[in-house]
Amino acid sequence: MREEPHGLWGWLTRPFRRGEPVIPVVRLQGVIAADTRGDRLNIAGVAPLLARAFAGKPPAVAIIVNSPGGSAVQSRLISKRIRDLANENDTKVLVFVEDAAASGGYFIATAGDEIIADPSSIVGSVGVIYSGFGFAGALEKLGVERRVHTAGRNKSTLDPFLPEKPEDVERVKAMELEVHQVFIDWVKSRRAGKLKAPDDQLFTGEFWSGVRGLELGLVDALGDLHETLRARFGDKVRIRLIAPKRGLFQLPRLGLAVADLAATVEDRALWSRLGL
Repeated sequence: MREEPHGLWGWLTRPFRRGEPVIPVVRLQGVIAADTRGDRLNIAGVAPLLARAFAGKPPAVAIIVNSPGGSAVQSRLISKRIRDLANENDTKVLVFVEDAAASGGYFIATAGDEIIADPSSIVGSVGVIYSGFGFAGALEKLGVERRVHTAGRNKSTLDPFLPEKPEDVERVKAMELEVHQVFIDWVKSRRAGKLKAPDDQLFTGEFWSGVRGLELGLVDALGDLHETLRARFGDKVRIRLIAPKRGLFQLPRLGLAVADLAATVEDRALWSRLGL
């Protein structure tokens, strides 16, 4: 299996390669977030890649997922776009998990008709988390008084500089449960008839290796992109990497801005909880 030539050479040699199946490959790697700081996944950046991948109704589209999770909204939007395009073009979607498809990463992975993971991949983590810091005690020690004036009694919910209130925690917990149920319903609909464990085991936020994920029905097979595509489409199959387009005069950044550095620290925290 070879990668399809790019650019002018690929266009000139295409007539001589007719009959060789070409599978578009989209790599979705990084933390899922609406903002564009650092190397992040969101519907704005992913949608153009998906549109190019499904153009021409290929025999299948391969999507590589490598994500520890992130935004629930962006995860759902990306997943829905994958399914919409797959249905519109009657194209099968094969998802390949690399290091991790955890939390929102698994949400995206389940958009595939099949999920193929490495034996050592991390999959699952079907849950919702809210985290933050509390500085009320620190301000008191420093002799600093926090003054907050709101219109709406719940406007200062979980203000990190004020003592935590039980009613605030209760409201946030209720919202988490609602989002969690959206996640559970999506996984059940996409993995209908494949899941092999009860809800109280699968949907606790726990994550597993690819080997255990196969036993639980969270993935369909163990393997990698190259061996799977060769087995499905023959030794002459070619892959066409769908990468973001770079402008003619766009130069790589020489350094990270403060915001990008902060995003990098946040992203590393998400990866590190998986031991990666």
